[in-house]
Amino acid sequence: MKRVVTFGEIMLRLAPSGYYRFFQNDQMQATFGGGEANVAVSLANYGLDSVYVTKLPKHAIGQAAVDSLRYFGVDTTKIVRGGDRIGIYFLEKGASQRGSVCIYDRAHSAIAEAAASDFDWDSIFEGADWFHFTGITPALGGNMVDICLEACKAAKAKGIKISCDLNYRGKLWTRAEAREAMTKLCEYVDVCISNEEDAKDVFGIEAENTDIYGGKLNHEGYKSVAKQLADKFGFEKVAITLRSSISASDNDWAGMLYDGENYCFSKSYHLHIVDRVGGGDSFGGGLIYSLLSGKSTQDAIEFAVAASALKHSVEGDYNRVSVSEVEKLAGGDGSGRVQR
Repeated sequence: MKRVVTFGEIMLRLAPSGYYRFFQNDQMQATFGGGEANVAVSLANYGLDSVYVTKLPKHAIGQAAVDSLRYFGVDTTKIVRGGDRIGIYFLEKGASQRGSVCIYDRAHSAIAEAAASDFDWDSIFEGADWFHFTGITPALGGNMVDICLEACKAAKAKGIKISCDLNYRGKLWTRAEAREAMTKLCEYVDVCISNEEDAKDVFGIEAENTDIYGGKLNHEGYKSVAKQLADKFGFEKVAITLRSSISASDNDWAGMLYDGENYCFSKSYHLHIVDRVGGGDSFGGGLIYSLLSGKSTQDAIEFAVAASALKHSVEGDYNRVSVSEVEKLAGGDGSGRVQR
């Protein structure tokens, strides 16, 4: 069984019920999620040996976060316990022309104040085939850029494939800070995942003749973005998600995977969105599973996009779908008919 290690911050998610605005009523739903944790859950659902690494407080809320991962079969034995708090984010889901709102309360979280000595990467990577992190993790401040760099060096020394979702978050750091850190980290990355905005925000690379807000995507421009990224860092593969945002409720969704020779575009899905958060992470999980399973470039991008399309129909950060469900959609059955 292939073993994948992911590393990042898992947060407590507090959200009003349904599409209520903040404090439209006096209740909030509490769940957990975070970029790399979401990927770990997807991979566990697909039957891989999925290991999640972070640092969490020893108190009951920290344990609840651990338990939420264990429920799906994620290996949590490498999680470091300590620190005072778990990061929180507040989510107000958008609808129609009202966009979603995300407010972070993650300063001084256990992982943000972690030390390099907290993580024994030689032990963590024992038997691992793949390592995944995102641009969110080094953006947390403190020692996190250096810790991510140590992780990448240790993984590379063991011959482990490394993937990174650029995931630029302007609320966490500036474009200049992101460019400096991610330029160093991407030297170790084999598979880069990006979207319409991240390549531009982090590295100043953008697709020509594309209007992400008006729904106009130019495939030739994205080929250029993928090739520029691959040429700059020597990536083996570059995956780009293609989202046309018609409204907060309706998007068109597709993806492209460049393997150094071929530019493979997936079929496009029209999504009526239940919960968008975690959509990119479910794409990453689907892509990692596909590549570790030996799928062709075309089949890999079809699986990753289909997995993410399904996630948009699932409440919460985690993508609660199976390989067979993803393959059914990737194979062309998107009717949504009742299964009896």
